[in-house]
Amino acid sequence: MANSPQAKKRARQNERRYAVNKARRSRIRTFLRKVEEAIETGDQSVASAALREAQPELMRGVTKGVLHKNTVARKMSRLSARVNAIG
Repeated sequence: MANSPQAKKRARQNERRYAVNKARRSRIRTFLRKVEEAIETGDQSVASAALREAQPELMRGVTKGVLHKNTVARKMSRLSARVNAIG
């Protein structure tokens, strides 16, 4: 348990950041799920549109420190390859 005022403040800040990051991660996962579902339908135009919507969210996750840039690059590469394979 935090005893010093500094440690108590850090604990409060960590709780707030955890909530923000959790919401951001959840939002990113939602966009990724929409792309996955669009790929399952087999319609390339819908899938590519969903991928275009998901891309800025993924990049925002990188700039905000929620995801690592290589993780996002790998996900984008794999998803775009799957979308292109539909056509």
